[in-house]
Amino acid sequence: MAAPKKGRRPAGGQSRPGRALALILIAMVALTGGMFWSGHTTPRLGIDLAGGTSITLKAKAEPGQESAVNETNMNTAVDIIERRVNGLGVSEAEVQTQGRENIIVNIPRGTNEKQAREQVGTTAQLYFRPVLAVTNGGPAPAPAASGSPTTAPATPKPSASATGAAADGKTPTTGATQGRALTDALKAPSPTGTPSAAATPVPTGTAPTAPAPTADPATAALEKKFTELNCLDPKQRAAVGQGVKPEQPAVACGEDQPGVWSKYLLGPAEVEGRDVDDAKGVFDQQRGMWIVTMDFTGAGSKKFQAITSKLSAQADPQNRFAIVLDGEVVSAPSVRQTLSASAEISGSFNQQSAQDLGNILSYGALPLSFQTQSVDTVTAALGGDQLEAGLIAGAIGLALVIVYLVAYYRGLSMIAILSLGVSALLTYVIMALLGPAIGFALNLPAVCGAIVAIGITADSFIVYFERIRDELREGRTLRPAVERAWPRARRTIMVSDFVSFLAAAVLFIVTVGKVQGFAFTLGLTTLLDIVVVFLFTKPVMTLLARTKFFGNGHAWSGLDPKRLGAKPPLRRTRRATASGPVDPKEA
Repeated sequence: MAAPKKGRRPAGGQSRPGRALALILIAMVALTGGMFWSGHTTPRLGIDLAGGTSITLKAKAEPGQESAVNETNMNTAVDIIERRVNGLGVSEAEVQTQGRENIIVNIPRGTNEKQAREQVGTTAQLYFRPVLAVTNGGPAPAPAASGSPTTAPATPKPSASATGAAADGKTPTTGATQGRALTDALKAPSPTGTPSAAATPVPTGTAPTAPAPTADPATAALEKKFTELNCLDPKQRAAVGQGVKPEQPAVACGEDQPGVWSKYLLGPAEVEGRDVDDAKGVFDQQRGMWIVTMDFTGAGSKKFQAITSKLSAQADPQNRFAIVLDGEVVSAPSVRQTLSASAEISGSFNQQSAQDLGNILSYGALPLSFQTQSVDTVTAALGGDQLEAGLIAGAIGLALVIVYLVAYYRGLSMIAILSLGVSALLTYVIMALLGPAIGFALNLPAVCGAIVAIGITADSFIVYFERIRDELREGRTLRPAVERAWPRARRTIMVSDFVSFLAAAVLFIVTVGKVQGFAFTLGLTTLLDIVVVFLFTKPVMTLLARTKFFGNGHAWSGLDPKRLGAKPPLRRTRRATASGPVDPKEA
């Protein structure tokens, strides 16, 4: 008999199942460790489970401008509403379009429902205000005991300018001299023509003197508000612009860089958002940079020309105009020359930041308003009841699957149960990590998707087990049966899971809202099913086939050849030899 060639393995053979088990074990340990390291040890719950408010808004165009309800404007509206909701201190809100003209806003419990409805249901308020003073975003500290001022400079924002003007950097005033800087700004010549007095500089190294009391109570109140404002506090940022009329001076906050804020003292609004006819971020081929272009209406051109003629004659920071959206400064470019019908803002823009600012400026002129279609409030108790009902349904489904596996497959059910446990652990850990990573929220449809996935995962085990049993019925022993059954079972499992994943992907793309949670969970668990079957179920089956309990076909192993009706092993007949005929009984 010829010796087998080196390197040849049985069809479907797996020589080292320990490698696959080590790989999935490392992945489980790494993901679990990442979950505890991040501090997010439970999946983030959606509105229908955690409780909260769901608001449906419908876009309405002005008469004669029906084409304004389009994808670009709707996406811009979503951005504006997200800014407003985040201004309420809500970090887990969901704002997304639904269909062509609806926006769904889901706000978790703990948020003022009335305030949320007022914030998301109104048109954005965009104004151009002259800058009177700017300083770092924290409150003014008390003067140092040594008499020298304490400095707390802010990091300037990437530069931007109007029509080639200088930087949009927010040059900070030292923290200890905020009060004096504010007083000087209120007394200095205002671009809007407010009476003023000369500003007195503070000598370096001397203790700042407290601002002199003003005779005007309104100015004194504004001065106090500016000095005490802490733009690092989200609640103060959200409340600073409330109730301020366009014709009044204002205090506002602006984010220079992520987490770095400045605060502004602003004059009355000179130009409104409705005065902007069009704005967009474009790439200037000649200068090789991204800029934002603005075109004004007829009335807006006159207003913009009047304010820029005053601003261009001032020194920094009073030569700037602040673009204020819903009480927050989104940009503060300086002005070098008088502008009228059009202008551009240039500086350290990239494509995304230029387009974002262009969308914000355009939104102030959009002929869109929103009508509240429905407001659904889910209490935390109701959400808890729904979650409990979903978990009970999942537990019942899992228990029925386990009972069936034990009754039908006996010892083999241990492999299936362990595989289900590994799949459940990976699903839970990944969902917990996806909450802070991409904002995934586990809602009731997503729980349903996880329950359906139990059947899909169990189906993969059943396909493999039945292929092994078919090989045993053909008279083969367990170890070669396990390896010969794998290629055919693998193809069937891959085709089945591909169909499930394709259905989940299509459902996720064509639907919106909560149904996407079902599709996402179904797709995730389908991918994990392939990982578990390939890296856990098959290697474990290979190892257990080498044990006496399974290899000898114990009656409780689920692989007893007698119970399966296996054919007896084929025997060769003895041929006649030269010594004489063969006894028929021995043949």
